[in-house]
Amino acid sequence: MALPTMDLRGRLMHNAIMTAPHPTPVPVPAATLVVFRRAADGGPPELLMVERSAGMRFAAGAAVFPGGRIDPADHELAELAVSNHLPRDEAAARIAAIRETLEEAGLMVGVTEPVTAGAAAQARAALLNDGRLGPVLAQFGWTLDLDQLVPFARWCPNHHRAFDTRFYLADLGAGVVETLVDGTENSRIFWSSARDTLTAAGRGELHIIFPTRRNLERLALHDDFAAAAAQARAHPVSTITPYGEERNGEPWWVIPEGQGYPVTGEPLATALHGLKRT
Repeated sequence: MALPTMDLRGRLMHNAIMTAPHPTPVPVPAATLVVFRRAADGGPPELLMVERSAGMRFAAGAAVFPGGRIDPADHELAELAVSNHLPRDEAAARIAAIRETLEEAGLMVGVTEPVTAGAAAQARAALLNDGRLGPVLAQFGWTLDLDQLVPFARWCPNHHRAFDTRFYLADLGAGVVETLVDGTENSRIFWSSARDTLTAAGRGELHIIFPTRRNLERLALHDDFAAAAAQARAHPVSTITPYGEERNGEPWWVIPEGQGYPVTGEPLATALHGLKRT
């Protein structure tokens, strides 16, 4: 029987996920940072979002949190990090989240010293030239404080372009923060509350992929960073791998219950929109 809400491409993708014998993908380690700031009008906290360029192979045009791959240099710096109590892979992931946020948005977080907008801009230029965070920290006399990042989630979809992504929360507090789009991977940077971002996506003004939508729904439960961080600490991070199942004769993409997410599923027709087919 035909599935009324699924086009042919969606049904083929569903069948491939549910039945085909795929080789086990080797996920790419990655890290993402959800940066909070207090809204000037006293409303819900605003989150830093970047809109990916239309030419990207994955999640083209989607609004996401800043982040990217964990590089070998991140592991090297992790050996020297102040937070020696962290396992090396965990420290490297937090360093990658900090580095990617500086690279993509020109925002320096996760250091003990205050950072001016001018210094952040210079640091970003140095990072783009060298590619490593360690020399940037040395140049500006900054010291990492990896404990400023709160583990929030870890997602590893089971598809051929899989990223094993660790999500962290960080708080900027109040004040105006200057950001600058990189113009390569991303086409726009904006601040928006989780609720407003979901509303904009519902109106078709933004495109958000399955993991981003689920994380925004979870973040939208909270009125400030402290509450979001407390909820994150109450749900120890375990790897979330979405899977397909049938609901009322319709294929859905779902995640396990009990991970702190208020919504755990979405029809497959919309859930896989972030995968750019080649």
